[in-house]
Amino acid sequence: MKNALLTLAGVAFFSCSALAQTDTLHAPAAVLPNVYADPHIAAFGNKFYIYPTTDGSEGWNSSSFTAWSSKDLVKWKYEKVILDLPKDLSWAKARAWAPAIAYKNGQYYYYFTADVNIGVAVSDKPVGPFKDALGKPLIKKGMLKGQMIDPMVFVDDDGEAYLYFGQGNCNIVKLGADMVSYDSTKVATFKPKGYNEGSFVFKRKGTYYLMWSEYDTRDPRYSVAYATSKSPLGPFVKAENHPVLKGKGVVKGAGHHSVVRVPGTDDWYIAYHRFKIPGGNGYNRETCISPMRFDEQGNILPVDVFEKLKPVKVK
Repeated sequence: MKNALLTLAGVAFFSCSALAQTDTLHAPAAVLPNVYADPHIAAFGNKFYIYPTTDGSEGWNSSSFTAWSSKDLVKWKYEKVILDLPKDLSWAKARAWAPAIAYKNGQYYYYFTADVNIGVAVSDKPVGPFKDALGKPLIKKGMLKGQMIDPMVFVDDDGEAYLYFGQGNCNIVKLGADMVSYDSTKVATFKPKGYNEGSFVFKRKGTYYLMWSEYDTRDPRYSVAYATSKSPLGPFVKAENHPVLKGKGVVKGAGHHSVVRVPGTDDWYIAYHRFKIPGGNGYNRETCISPMRFDEQGNILPVDVFEKLKPVKVK
């Protein structure tokens, strides 16, 4: 009888352990309240910041951008509206999507999509207020094939800055020293296999990583792949272990990400959106953060969207 009870206990323990390893019905909570998508995460000083798209409207018709700050990646503080299209722009009033931010020249440059154009605004603080730098789009709708959306700016170690953008194709151009100009004859266009939108670039140990989202943001299969290069302009070679971020179980549509390194460390985190849980879809998405790790060869390891996020500190 004793042996039988031990056997039953062992089976129960094994079952519970197996369930804990395979349970895909209980995902960690989103880091921002309500519905926000396309998060661009950055570290400035001793704080982290997220710049998202305000979600929740059919056709993604939001008209303003917000900023959020955190000291530990877990608890986030709402700062304010940092750019209001109807008030702050003369050339677009709606469809405020997928922003990015970069720091150079003692200024913060905020790149954003507005009515399928790309604009740039500037401030001396990471939470604004931001002022339209040009009074017109930096990248105008219809300038190239595909949609002129999803800007990303990477500032290299030598101070040179590069703009990545586009849906359907990935476009790259070196920015001028002023961060608001470029040579339109030097825009390079290419399409990695599977590329759709949401490009993001970072550098680690001399390697440039170009990441992007595949499928459509309304598709539960929405996911993230990447390629590497020894130059910010490429050529980029797609990694074999893709996608590195994808949904599973209750997590659907995990994509349109950004990446941040904890200053002073080699610890990396990926911010992304997923369909809101429960009842979300491509217009109702929520922002999440997960650890992102590398193997000894520098390959990005698959992200576990069920790993609980632990607080971190900027040293």
